[in-house]
Amino acid sequence: MPEYAAEEASGYEAAAQQFIRLREASAIGAGIIRHWATLLPAQAEVLDLGCGAGVPVASTLAAAGFRLYGIDASAQLLQTYRLRLPHAIVACETVQDSAFFARNFDAVVAIGLIFLLPAEQQTQLIDKVAARLTHAGRFLFTAPEQSCNWTDVLTGQASVSLGAARYSRLGSDAGLQLVAEYQDEGQNHYYDWIRM
Repeated sequence: MPEYAAEEASGYEAAAQQFIRLREASAIGAGIIRHWATLLPAQAEVLDLGCGAGVPVASTLAAAGFRLYGIDASAQLLQTYRLRLPHAIVACETVQDSAFFARNFDAVVAIGLIFLLPAEQQTQLIDKVAARLTHAGRFLFTAPEQSCNWTDVLTGQASVSLGAARYSRLGSDAGLQLVAEYQDEGQNHYYDWIRM
């Protein structure tokens, strides 16, 4: 496991129970996920990167009837995810090292993940996701609109947003088209891409 990936995994592993409690107490972003789900084909196969404990993203997608695949580096978070969503297929690994189950997906979602990676790894992940999307597949992720750096309050990890203009270029270079942007009640910014 690369050094940064190990730090990412241990950050959320160490804070797993607190993270689960915080996410269970908040439905922030669930409305956007519900809306996004209406844009996907019936019975879509969806890959959830940094899936955590499954609330509210995966549980919302499961309620819409999609087949879920989840990847997270925290064993504790995945244990809770498996209990909540026993029909989902999951892997405990970093997104950087994952082969994404060696398959393509109708949609990929990455909420609260991209900005935890260094800039170069963010670029690589966007390319990797684009390569695993079916034609007209969608990719939804969150990152602040502005270019900025901060320390994650829960894990103490460094976080970096490349900013909307750079994400737009990276997505375009990967063969994606930005079709919408959303803001949830917690001021989280979402980018909704489609593979052309």
